[in-house]
Amino acid sequence: MDDIVRQAMAKWPNVPNCYGWLGLDERGNWYMRDDRVQAAGAFPAAKGSLLRHEKLVDFIHRNYEHDDRGQWFFQNGPQRVYVELQATPWIWRVAPDAGVTSHTGLPAQVKACLVDESGRLYLETEHGIGIVHTQDIVQASEAVESGRWQPAEVRSADLPDRYGFVRSPAALAAANTPG
Repeated sequence: MDDIVRQAMAKWPNVPNCYGWLGLDERGNWYMRDDRVQAAGAFPAAKGSLLRHEKLVDFIHRNYEHDDRGQWFFQNGPQRVYVELQATPWIWRVAPDAGVTSHTGLPAQVKACLVDESGRLYLETEHGIGIVHTQDIVQASEAVESGRWQPAEVRSADLPDRYGFVRSPAALAAANTPG
């Protein structure tokens, strides 16, 4: 986490959390979801605007974390911006030598390989579960064919409970709001 973010958190400790405004798709793209987009539906059906500003994306990557409930967020200064996940909290990039890096640039070691009912490939690492980026399926399939990774079957709907993450913090917050 950036030092400037830590300082802002200390200076303004009671800033309310933000829900529904940021989404991460299964290719590692970030989407800003304003009120109009949120009113149009849940992520990823209503994605919003693709974030293309390189420095903003890098800032999000450096300040991307999760809380004790498995909700992933971007710490934007004193405000926690919870992330709507299309698939998993990590999107894994696979190099030709089967080296694995997250969409945020974090290197990882593969502990397990999973394949779901739709043929999507997931990797469990020391950082958690993530889906393999579609552009890297060839490299991933070579790791499977060589015996380096041995996929086990999994239902995609079981991943959040099995790996302790929340796909929609906004839906969870709405369900826990009296009213």
